[in-house]
Amino acid sequence: MVETKLDTERLMGLIRDVPDYPKKGVVFRDITTLIKDGEAFDEVINIFYEKCKDKRVDLVAAVESRGFIFGGALANKLRIGFVPIRKFGKLPADTVVEKYDLEYGTDTLEIHKDAVLPGQSVLIIDDLLATGGTIQAACKLVEKLGGSVVGILVMIELGFLKGREKLKNYDLFTLINYDQE
Repeated sequence: MVETKLDTERLMGLIRDVPDYPKKGVVFRDITTLIKDGEAFDEVINIFYEKCKDKRVDLVAAVESRGFIFGGALANKLRIGFVPIRKFGKLPADTVVEKYDLEYGTDTLEIHKDAVLPGQSVLIIDDLLATGGTIQAACKLVEKLGGSVVGILVMIELGFLKGREKLKNYDLFTLINYDQE
């Protein structure tokens, strides 16, 4: 059995704060400083694994692009398939699309039409939960294809943006929560 000592303070210390990125007044939480630490990256994947290992999960789906880092590693550890959910225009075959609201405008995600089969159980993973629109759109894409979302795993939650409220009908786990800006 893999031991998953939850030391969020240590993990938070490995995340770089980048002030005024991508715009003035925003503090960007940069995970690249955490994932370059092999021990810390392994710890995060083990924590996510422990959260889902007893569920029936057929596929891991992750949102472009940093979600792919965690999603691919977790799917490999679970020995199941991985499904990319991408920004509009990035997938080569027939897709299903979902528009969602951003703070200032809209965006679109897409998934291949054959990525999830009806009845499959899908775990969604991403690096960040902010306003919840992106992950909510990812859930809708899986559900449009007939899959069921059995859980959502997120590395960082910006709790002050209240994105969790959009996902209240899902089993959501976030590893690190920043309650303040």
